[in-house]
Amino acid sequence: MADEELVDQKKYLEESCQPKCVKPLIEYQACVKRVEADNNGEKHCTGQYFDYISCVDKCVAPMLFGALK
Repeated sequence: MADEELVDQKKYLEESCQPKCVKPLIEYQACVKRVEADNNGEKHCTGQYFDYISCVDKCVAPMLFGALK
């Protein structure tokens, strides 16, 4: 058991949950494009980023603790 390589299960579960969170991802990507065009440096996409990450986390949470040893 000591020889086994540890694998981060959350990483794999996040990849499986990403298709369920397409709408927040599209909104985040659209915001990033708008911010890239901003010359003032005052705009940011923090809200959209957290919406996307929150969606993924809500999907992962029920599956994660069952996958842990």
